[in-house]
Amino acid sequence: MRIAATIFLTDRTIGPVRLARELEQRGFAGLYLPEHTHIPVSRATPYPAGEPLPEEYGRTLDPFVALAAAVAVTERLEVGTAITLVAQRDPIVLAKEIATLDHVSGGRFTLGVGFGWNVEEAADHGVGDWRRRRELVRDRMAVMRALWSDEPVAHAGEFASVQASQAYPKPAGGRVRTLVGGMAGPKVFSHVTDYADGWMPIGGGGLGEALPKLRRAWEEAGRGPEGPVVVPTAVSPAPGKIARFRDLGIEEIIVQLPHAGTGEVLRTLDDYAQYL
Repeated sequence: MRIAATIFLTDRTIGPVRLARELEQRGFAGLYLPEHTHIPVSRATPYPAGEPLPEEYGRTLDPFVALAAAVAVTERLEVGTAITLVAQRDPIVLAKEIATLDHVSGGRFTLGVGFGWNVEEAADHGVGDWRRRRELVRDRMAVMRALWSDEPVAHAGEFASVQASQAYPKPAGGRVRTLVGGMAGPKVFSHVTDYADGWMPIGGGGLGEALPKLRRAWEEAGRGPEGPVVVPTAVSPAPGKIARFRDLGIEEIIVQLPHAGTGEVLRTLDDYAQYL
């Protein structure tokens, strides 16, 4: 079982450089970061986990800047996003950021794709029709895949387009591992089978029922015998839970670290070391 970690890194927590070094020295597999660009104070969208919204949502560091600092001081630690709000980002710029980070890290980056929950935040980024944000994400992912292709490829979509272009660097190995986040269901699974390597569920509850459906959708899409990869994120670890994941064929999890300063985060890593 490979165990990575996720944390809401903010201006009030342990820094990315110290955390990355501690994770690699202790034998953790990777560091995954979430993102929110801002939280409008006029927010009317309810927080899915129940109000009040934790303060860290409005204080998160930019994940790509923080992860660049992490890869600069490590050699083996994998990095990724859990997740990137693709609907809120320019896909051409995002494709460049991802390819650059994957290139300079030697292929250590995983893209977690998310669709978002905060209508007001997305609206400030020009996401006009909230109900169609998943189609917007699918189109923007197609633009990024075109830019990562070995040869210039164009994409003309309803929401995003790009001309056949010279776009370097390419991701290390020619591709970026991509995991789609979100609740189990046909909509999310269609994204997994369309352009991703697997699924990134939150917490890991209900996987016994969901995984057969995902694997059936994967097979019906003709994706082949390899995959889908399933990497639960924001996991609160316990021996029984990890054993259950293993029995389900899951080989990697991402444990949740507290939004806290250096001392508390390091104590949590000491506690989680028993699962490595």
